[in-house]
Amino acid sequence: MAATQLKPCLVLLLTFSLLAFASAISRNRIRSLNQIKKVNRKGPYIGIITVFATEEDAFFASGSFKPDPKFPFIDLSGRRFRFGVVRGRKVVYVRCGEGMTNAVAATQQMVDLFDIKGIIHFGIAGNTNNSMSIGDVTIPNQIAHTGLWEWLNINGTLDSADVAQLEIGDYNVPKGNGTNLLGHIGYMEEEYYSVAGEPNVAESLLWANISLQWLQLASNLAGMKLEQCVNSSLCLTEKPKLVVGLRASTSNIFLDNAAYRDFLFQKFGVSSADMESAGVAMTSLSNGYPVIVIRGLSDLAGNQEGDNVVSKFGGLAAVNSVKAVLGFIRNLPPITR
Repeated sequence: MAATQLKPCLVLLLTFSLLAFASAISRNRIRSLNQIKKVNRKGPYIGIITVFATEEDAFFASGSFKPDPKFPFIDLSGRRFRFGVVRGRKVVYVRCGEGMTNAVAATQQMVDLFDIKGIIHFGIAGNTNNSMSIGDVTIPNQIAHTGLWEWLNINGTLDSADVAQLEIGDYNVPKGNGTNLLGHIGYMEEEYYSVAGEPNVAESLLWANISLQWLQLASNLAGMKLEQCVNSSLCLTEKPKLVVGLRASTSNIFLDNAAYRDFLFQKFGVSSADMESAGVAMTSLSNGYPVIVIRGLSDLAGNQEGDNVVSKFGGLAAVNSVKAVLGFIRNLPPITR
């Protein structure tokens, strides 16, 4: 068969393949939507969102999550949304994946598709406050997205409205050793849209305020016993504590740098740094849902000697954050439609 005769056949074959693929996607979507309708009839739920495997393992290892025997999970966009009961409360749980984009996408899916009454977000974080220690749990009252900046040309002028300004040259070693061509960074406020505001009109937002009623419930957790040892040969020097009401920061940066850690604490007064919390919090609040963030401190965000200790204490920090999550769920009032 000549090449010119083959081309129409290939085009036809490709067309049929694409149509079959689209049809399969459509059938899967319809099946998922039907499952969601059935699941929502059994609601309402509390949404629980964590980030990566270490945190998820700690959650399931607690034995607190009892899967729904009929609808244990639904897979959507590559994520597995699990349904069950924790401490007598119906929950839908998902692991979102690392970073702000994953956090926002999973949170928006949850509030759009499922009958939920609020969201609990938990995981581990870097410690940016010298009065806190590895293993401690922080439940912040405010969270900022500190990764939203304008990076200027060396001769550029910073906007006076910027929340904070970072002169890269201030950190030259040795000090005063010429001009640093990375210049300066100005931190901007978030453009925040919400159901409480005017449609298509953003307000400027730096701090996302965690839902007050849930913070008050969380305050009852102060003094709870947390784990101090990873195993019989690896323990923290101090008993971990749970603190409610500090500030937190989020950006798409794994923070392991002492100078930048100090900058965040000095300019923003934050006690923890992570890559997802602001995304979950702002998405929940913009849709009108209460939210709380619970993070176990796994490392010193670069303020240590030698290698970052997240690989040593990340599991312990995750376990302590789960303990706080379970305590919070136990304190929640009955959920009704």
